[in-house]
Amino acid sequence: MPDYVKPVVVVSKCLGFEACRWNGEIVRDEFVGLLDSFVQFIPVCPELEIGLGVPRDPIHIEAGKEGRRLIQPATGRDVTESMLSFSKTFLDSLPEVDGFLLKARSPSCGIGDVKVFPYGGGESGAVDKGPGLFGEEVQRRFPLLPAESEGRLRNFRLREHFLVRIFTNARFREAAKKRTMEALVDFHSRHKFLLMSYNQSELKAMGRLVANPERRPQKELFRLYGEHLRKALARPPRYASNINVLMHSMGYFSDRLTPGEKAHFLEALRRYREKRIPLSAPVEIVNSWINRFGEKYLAEQTYFRPYPEELVMISDSGKGRDF
Repeated sequence: MPDYVKPVVVVSKCLGFEACRWNGEIVRDEFVGLLDSFVQFIPVCPELEIGLGVPRDPIHIEAGKEGRRLIQPATGRDVTESMLSFSKTFLDSLPEVDGFLLKARSPSCGIGDVKVFPYGGGESGAVDKGPGLFGEEVQRRFPLLPAESEGRLRNFRLREHFLVRIFTNARFREAAKKRTMEALVDFHSRHKFLLMSYNQSELKAMGRLVANPERRPQKELFRLYGEHLRKALARPPRYASNINVLMHSMGYFSDRLTPGEKAHFLEALRRYREKRIPLSAPVEIVNSWINRFGEKYLAEQTYFRPYPEELVMISDSGKGRDF
């Protein structure tokens, strides 16, 4: 089993860490609980941090000529400036992090699904949706890092994409600490198939950086490589791209496989293309060949084990399957 660097993930404190919801409740999320042993969480509750107690009168976002404001309708209290100030101070104080996992629909932490009400309208009907104030600042400050809600991560593909991103970011963070060309070359080599599946144009750009014909200083080289890496992983891979990587992988074994084994693999690819089985199904077939034939180069490719297999959850909300 490969060794995994623990990603550093900022998480909403109410997601299993403390009973700090406005109504005094705690949210037990299965995926967050499963992640706990494999990541380093930094829990935060922005509403507690700005002095709102538990339980508390709920807050919501209102929008009008004054822009977006964070209001407590029951008291008329405006906590916008307090939230913006806390967000800046907290995000400035963070160590290097690999992603964010924030509470869905929260007026502070939400990343895009928060109800927006008309200014001064109290609890009258919502007129729009958008991010919470803390969630908005996270996305503004860290546009290339994964920021997801626990609600969206009930979707299998979104969850898989999030895991790939945070664990890849963590591995790069560890490599960047060494600041040696050997570490960069090794990282790039081990991630070639993964990057091939995500974004081939960024893969080529990263390959040029590794070659370093301009003789850039290593600090600048790692900075630029990290930017390209996060851009490469920004969007999930297309089905066709994964199939291309898997067909390329089969080429390493084609003269050692029986016709029946090839047919079984191609059938798995067909079913994956039709969205009837997850990517892990054909990947596990290739993993079995890697073990059987001792293919060292492929064994080192993170594509085949991008995150701990204990985190594979086959449950799916059925929502947002294509995005």
